[in-house]
Amino acid sequence: MRNIALCLTYLGTGYHGWQIQKNLSTVQETMEKGIAMVVGHSVHVTGCGRTDAGVHAKCYVANFRTTS
Repeated sequence: MRNIALCLTYLGTGYHGWQIQKNLSTVQETMEKGIAMVVGHSVHVTGCGRTDAGVHAKCYVANFRTTS
């Protein structure tokens, strides 16, 4: 299993923060869905911290594990 690190830049205007929340669009949820489509299995993305709704990031570090 490989551990992949990501350095992300994103505009958080359309998101309700980093961490997954019920019925709200979050950066973590969006990343997990996109990565799962690429690697072919579900993943859990761990971020370096949490952000509030609408917060942008210039260099946000996250990671996930994959067998792909």
